Amino acid sequence: MLLSKRLKDLRIKNNMTQKELGDKVNVTKVSICCYENGTRCPTLDTLERISEVLAVSISYLIGYDNEVKIKNSKQTINLAREEIDFILGLRKEEDLYNLIINDPKKAIDLIKKNLDN
Repeated sequence: MLLSKRLKDLRIKNNMTQKELGDKVNVTKVSICCYENGTRCPTLDTLERISEVLAVSISYLIGYDNEVKIKNSKQTINLAREEIDFILGLRKEEDLYNLIINDPKKAIDLIKKNLDN
């Protein structure tokens, strides 16, 4: 999902059309459109060419660009900036944050129910 958003944002930031980007990475305009809509995923080779053309890492494109150390542990995880911003925003909503932390299954069920309505 992040690939779609980041690809489109970077393409626009670089003043490229889908056709221009497709030509530079040797895929069709339709392929770029599908990558941006999330209906198709690029191959690793194509992802490498996209990252070179747009001058970003593959990690950035797929949303694993921030290494986060787990407190009191030697473990780290990779998160997208959007995920970090979501967590920080969620912490400001104390009741919702506490519900998610204390009963994640219930919180997910409530979210799913609201999305279905």
